[in-house]
Amino acid sequence: MTDEHYSRLTIFSWSLFDYARTSFSVMVKTVGFALYFREIVAAGTGRADFYWGLADSLSMIIAALLSPVLGAASDYSHKRKRFLLFFSLLCMVGTSMLYWIQKGMILPGMLVFIAANVGFQGGYTFYDAFLPEIAPRHLYGRASGYGFGMGYLGALSILAISFPFIKGGFSPANLHNFRLSFLVAAAFFAIFAIPTFLRLRDHTGMYHRRLPYFRLGFRRAVRTFKRLGQYKSLARFLLSFFLYIDGVNTVIFFSALYARGTLGFTPVEVILFFIVAQSTAILGSVIFGILTDHWGPKKSIDITLIIWIGVIISAFFIETKTEFYIVGLFAGIAIGSSQSSSRSLMALLVPVEHSAEFFGFYDGIAGNASAIMGPLTFGAISSFTGSQRFAVLSVLIFFVGGLILLQQVKVQWQERAAET
Repeated sequence: MTDEHYSRLTIFSWSLFDYARTSFSVMVKTVGFALYFREIVAAGTGRADFYWGLADSLSMIIAALLSPVLGAASDYSHKRKRFLLFFSLLCMVGTSMLYWIQKGMILPGMLVFIAANVGFQGGYTFYDAFLPEIAPRHLYGRASGYGFGMGYLGALSILAISFPFIKGGFSPANLHNFRLSFLVAAAFFAIFAIPTFLRLRDHTGMYHRRLPYFRLGFRRAVRTFKRLGQYKSLARFLLSFFLYIDGVNTVIFFSALYARGTLGFTPVEVILFFIVAQSTAILGSVIFGILTDHWGPKKSIDITLIIWIGVIISAFFIETKTEFYIVGLFAGIAIGSSQSSSRSLMALLVPVEHSAEFFGFYDGIAGNASAIMGPLTFGAISSFTGSQRFAVLSVLIFFVGGLILLQQVKVQWQERAAET
């Protein structure tokens, strides 16, 4: 397929979904509700980090178990966009319900968050599976980079919009405003996702379903495991991705809590820190997205994993807020580039006719299941030792292990690029 068959407007509309959904990852998973849960909902328990990590791990387990079913539903139906809409609505509704979570409502808060995060993670399979359909193979890196770049731009936007609501912190007079930020995040997601659903089209003439999606999904999961034997580089990459993306997710999930609990950041300072990190994440995702199309995604991931190792070691030793801001600059670059390059390498390695099936493993089993151990480990170490520093150092294992395994992935980049 030649470049003229692809529409820039379609790619832009697809990337707007990244812009929209980042409101959840920032205002719920990373900054807003994460801090609210620790400081208000679970205050005084001494186990806030553990409960928060447990909630995230449970939601990831559910998402991982659903991923084979979602992959089958995507490939065997003409309703990929409808499934994406369903999980997006689940996330939006769950996010808005967080407004009613107040002090001491630990279990309800965890349950609502789990539902919202399942919706957030479940939509990934359908969204990412559109990538091979909207961009030519040799532009996967650039399209993926634009998507993540839009996501980090969305993060800056939602932080700016939410700032008036959360700048007052957790004073009794401002708690209502703080909870309003969750409604704002849900509305932001809903509004900016509209162009995606208006522009993207489900392809016809795919497959005919003869069994329920549940049975189809797990039959295909078994078949996909068998197929991985035919794609050794893909299997090795998924194993590497399983490790290092767990480290990325853990850093994202606990960074605000680390800044608040270990370095004494105020809520406003946490926001400023994420503005810094998200700004460099935009540069990292876009620049590395372009460079990936020139030197290949594997080399890009190698570089970002080395940056990540340096970030984790530095985070263990830093003592001042200024030092943490500097580390945040490099963390932002690493977040944007590692996620963008990973999706590009996956799109390159996966057989196009089974893209959703393998992306189900990428987003679900490799992505979601990997996010179980990191947050749970961090939360347990932090809660039971009283030291977030030792907890953050444990993340180093995931990045080092992922880097070692990635060296076993063989990619004939120049040859594949030339074929396009």
